[in-house]
Amino acid sequence: MQADSLDNKQLFQLISEGDESAFRQLFHFYAPQFRAVALHITKTASVTEDILQETFLRLWISRDKLREIEQPRSWMLRIVFHQCFSYLRKQAIHNKAVATLAPAEPVFSPEEDIAYDFMRAQVTLAVQQLPPQAKRIYLLSREQGLKIPEIAAQLSLSPNTVKNSLVRSLQAIRKHLEHSGILFPAFIIWLLRV
Repeated sequence: MQADSLDNKQLFQLISEGDESAFRQLFHFYAPQFRAVALHITKTASVTEDILQETFLRLWISRDKLREIEQPRSWMLRIVFHQCFSYLRKQAIHNKAVATLAPAEPVFSPEEDIAYDFMRAQVTLAVQQLPPQAKRIYLLSREQGLKIPEIAAQLSLSPNTVKNSLVRSLQAIRKHLEHSGILFPAFIIWLLRV
């Protein structure tokens, strides 16, 4: 442990002098350890990578102060922890703001409720008229929220087959709605849940 600490101090000394190869060596040694710590705390791979970049960027920017640091690993870990908890704090604030701003339930006029109920009934009717496999794919996508690869795996189909089926189903539903007198952008159909 003492030899490891000495090596780190020597690497810090070299980095303080602008030695990029010492910086790379330190990065390759500590990045996997810090990645595991950050991922355990944040539970998000992309955030973890940002935290790693920020940690080593701060190390490089502060290289003129590295000679004074007695415990290099502890110093870097403090940066990792600080970054992780800053992220969690910001995330908690964001989630609280979204929960506060989002209305509990949208308020619709009676006419809008009737129109929406009619549209849902027409979508349900259109889905019932789909071929069995297309109907199953559509319902897995809409009711269970499965992604195309997940549906493909569950039904032993290729992802392209699933995607093409969903596209054809949405076109059939849109045509059915148009024949029923309901005209609106096709992307709204995608959002409908049967």
